[in-house]
Formats: sequence, structure tokens, C-alpha cells
Amino acid sequence: MPVGHLIRDTAFGQIVRLITKNRVFQYPEEQDPEYWKKYLNEEKSGYIAHHGHTEPPDDDSQETLQNARGVRTRDEHPQERGDSRDSTQTDTTFTDGTYNEASGVRVDQEKGRDKNVIDWYGPNDPENPKNWSTPKKFFVTGEIVFLTFSIYIGSAIYTPGLMGVMQTFGVSQVAATLGLTLFVAGYGFGPLLWSPMSEIPQFGRNPIYIATLLVFVLFQIPTALATNFGMLLAFRFLTGFFGSPALATGGATIADMYKPSKQAYGLSIWGIGAVCGPCLGPLVGGFAAQAEGWTWTIWELMWLSGFCWVFLFFLLPETSSANILYRRTQRLRKLTGNDKLICEPELMAEQMTGKDIVQMTLVRPISLTFTEPMVFFLNLYIALIYGLLYIWFESFPLIFVELYGFNLGQEGLAFLGILVGALIAMVCLFAYLHFYQEKQFNSNGEIKPEIRLQPAMIGSFFVPICLFWFGWSSRSDIHWIVPIIGSSMFGIAAFLLFQAVLPYLSDAYPAYTASVFAGNDLFRSAFGAGFPLFANAMYVNLGINWASSLLAFLGIAFIPIPFVLYKYGERLRKRSKHAKKDF
Repeated sequence: MPVGHLIRDTAFGQIVRLITKNRVFQYPEEQDPEYWKKYLNEEKSGYIAHHGHTEPPDDDSQETLQNARGVRTRDEHPQERGDSRDSTQTDTTFTDGTYNEASGVRVDQEKGRDKNVIDWYGPNDPENPKNWSTPKKFFVTGEIVFLTFSIYIGSAIYTPGLMGVMQTFGVSQVAATLGLTLFVAGYGFGPLLWSPMSEIPQFGRNPIYIATLLVFVLFQIPTALATNFGMLLAFRFLTGFFGSPALATGGATIADMYKPSKQAYGLSIWGIGAVCGPCLGPLVGGFAAQAEGWTWTIWELMWLSGFCWVFLFFLLPETSSANILYRRTQRLRKLTGNDKLICEPELMAEQMTGKDIVQMTLVRPISLTFTEPMVFFLNLYIALIYGLLYIWFESFPLIFVELYGFNLGQEGLAFLGILVGALIAMVCLFAYLHFYQEKQFNSNGEIKPEIRLQPAMIGSFFVPICLFWFGWSSRSDIHWIVPIIGSSMFGIAAFLLFQAVLPYLSDAYPAYTASVFAGNDLFRSAFGAGFPLFANAMYVNLGINWASSLLAFLGIAFIPIPFVLYKYGERLRKRSKHAKKDF
């Protein structure tokens, strides 16, 4: 696809169009006055005229719908529009308002609506993100990975400067750790607002990404220049809150572009970006804090995220199909002056009340977590993994700084073991997806959700193995590489569990994916925020070996979860009011 088409749908491109009154970066319908007719979906226009919505009628209504259709001769055949609609079908156009103009179907005065539905002009419409070229999909995926990394590193990059925070503000280590935990808490609460907002057709994903990332960048300034401890904590929470769209909506952006059988690959690459942040944060921040003090970790975060904002402002296109269709319909209404043009996302938005939005953003994520056993136990498992991830930031200094004599920069290098483990797991997962899981999809592009849990069944064993290995090998008479190898197994466990649980939840609850993911993010962020607060005391009082063993025993207790759901998940789905039952 030409570069101009990529830039046209970015924040920069849309601003240029606004300033030039749509003379630059034009869409095809703005260049050809007749082009817009390709976007009319006659079939859906007929449905909405007949019974008020775009879904096909039930069997009893099919004959009535056919009788309601007149005879019309079109100037162009459907094949000329690039779709596969029946070229033998002809309809009559009535101008008295009794019949729908786009379809020739009589408008039912009680149930029907006289609307002309704007849609993709066929299965190969290039503006549909799922039809983008492979290079464009890879490029946008890379942008989302970069965005996720730029935000996720913000939690871990702070930890090497804990001693500096303690000295500057005269607080204890537990208090200084709040700068980490409040950041994590912020991006736990953020998705409750940003995720549902990105699903609203009028907003889309791009404005949310660009606006919140800009606030994230700017708020690093008062964070670094904080004059008191309360100010530091407040802005750490706010930066986490405004940085959260990348963490909660990034997966949705990947799903916008890839068909179901390929989504797991994109999500895996995105997952590596999420792992890179916490793993590279102590490394990047360690050398900076050691040389220039704790504030330099915040300035580094601002420079990195600021560069990311500039990059995305000019080069990240919109991926939300609902927003793309909404903007297309707006353009066509303006070009044609036809107020009857409408798209399905607008029809769905019309039916949503303020109560529905509140229900989706605040109530549903929590209610699904605690009323659906599958959601609760998998969220609990992922929360444990997330909590363990942030416990490393407390245990590594005790082991590699105090025991092995590493400096802050060298301590950051120790985190690379987790990243290496995740990379190994990704290679293995790709092989599994290619040779096994892809073959399990049916002709409709669906897969039984329980199949998604198979990687988690393997990954679950690596949690206790990693903790036992790490805890009992962290001794001065054992080389430092041995506990690092042990920590790499956590990378394997975390990656496999995340890449199994999140796709499972998405497949099992397709109608509530945004709410399920928001609840998962809130749940795991609560553990990620809470675990570091007691980790130091636990390791000091119990010792490295027994503290790690305690967590390992907890990991053993969680091993049965994916196995039980793999066996009984289908039965639970059929009893659920919210899960999808037919596959």
C-alpha cells in the first residue's frame, strides 16, 4: 500500500486533511463522485427496511422479505463493485419513500427503517484492516510493540532509583516502593475507562493512544521535578493511568488486523514487547541511577515515550473497523447530502444508553470476574504470575547486589534471563501454533476455546520449577549464572500462560472481550501492585530459599487450573449466561 495511504489514516494525516479541507490525502470517493455507490450494502439495507436491523430475518420472515422486494434494473452489476452478490437480482427503485432506495425492499411502517447501509464494498476492501498487506500489518504490529514497551518499562525503570528516592524524601524502602506499585495500580484502573472508549465508533483507537500517550510524556516532567513525596506518588499513579491504553487495548489492535487463526502470532510478538519493558527497565534505569541519580530514570522514560509519541503521531493508522466505517459514512453523507446513509457501528451506538456504558466500563468487568468461574480462576492465575514478576524487582537486589556484589547496572543485566526464557517460549509456541493449533480451526475461523489452554498446561509446571531453582541456588558458593538460568524459566512460564489464557478468554467470551480483558488487567495489576510491598520483608525474614519455596508451593497449588478447565471448560461454558456455547 502506498505510503500516502498509511499516513492518511494517522493522527497527522487527519489533521492535514482538516487544515486543507480534505484536498490532501483524499479517499477514493472524494476523487470519484460515483465511487461511493460501491459501499452500499443492498442486502443489509433491505433487512433494515424490512425488520429494523441488519441481521437476516428468521425463516418465517424470508418469504415475506422476498415478497416485499420489487424489481429494479441497476446500471452496474455487483461484480463491478468487487463483491460476490447475486448479479441476477434486480430491484425496483421507488422515490415515494415507501421502498428503500438502496435495496428496493418495501419499508415496514412498524419495524422497518428507511436507511441505506454503508459497509465494506466486498471481502477485499483495502481499507478493512484485515485486508491490509502483510508488510503494513507487520509495521503496525511493530508500532504497538514499541508503544507497549515504552509504557511497560515505566514501572521497572523506577526501581534502581529506590535508594535515591529514600534519601531525597527521607522515606522507608516500603514507602519508596509505592512509586512502583501506584504506577502499576494506575494501569490497572485505566482500562476500565480507556478500553470501552476505544470501542466507541466515534473515538476509535488512535485518538485514545495519541492523547493519553502525550499526557503520559508530559506528566514525566512534574514526576522528575517533584518537590515532595506525595507529589511524586500522585504523578506516578497518573502516568500509569494514562499509559494504560497500550497495555489493555494493544491486544485489541492486533486482533483488528489478523484473522483468528493468525492472531496468536501477533499477540505473541506483542507479548514479547510487554516482557521487554520490565526486563530491560532495571538495566536501562540501573546505569542511569548509578551515574546521575534517580531522576534520570524518569527523564529516560520521558525521552523514550516522547520519541514513541512522535513516531506514532505520524505513522500509526487507525485499526478499528468500527471507526473506519463510521468516518467513511460521515464523508459520504457530506459528499452526497444523503442523511439516510448509516453504518452498522452507528446503529449499535444508537442503542447504547449512558447506563449501558457505565455497565460496560465499571460493573461488567468486575461482575464477570466474580460470577464466571472460568474467568475468576484464570484471572487469579494470571494475577499470581504478574505478582511474581514484580516480586523479582525486590528479590534481585537482595541476591545480586548484596550476595554477589553487582552494582545497579550489572543487576539490570540479571533480568535478561527472564527475557531469554520468553524468547525461547515464543519460538516453541510458534512451532506449536503452525504445526498443530492452526489445523484445529473450522471453516468459520473458530476454534474450541479449551484448545487454547494447552500451552498453559505446560507453562504451569515452570512456575514452581523456576522458584525452587532460583531460591535454592542463590548462594555465594554457587555461580551467579545458576539463579539467572532459574529465573529464565519464569519467562517461559509467564509467556506460555499469558498467550494461552488471554486468547481463551477472548474465544470463550467474544461478546464481552473488552470487559473480560479490563477485569483481567485490574485483577493482575492489583497483585502486581501489592506483592512488592511485602516481598522485601518476606525475603529478609524467611530467607531467599524459603521465601521462594513458599511462592513455589503456591505455584504448585495453581497447576490444576488449566487442566480442570481443559476437561470441564465446555461444560461450564454451556451453563454460563455470558460464554459462547456453540463451536
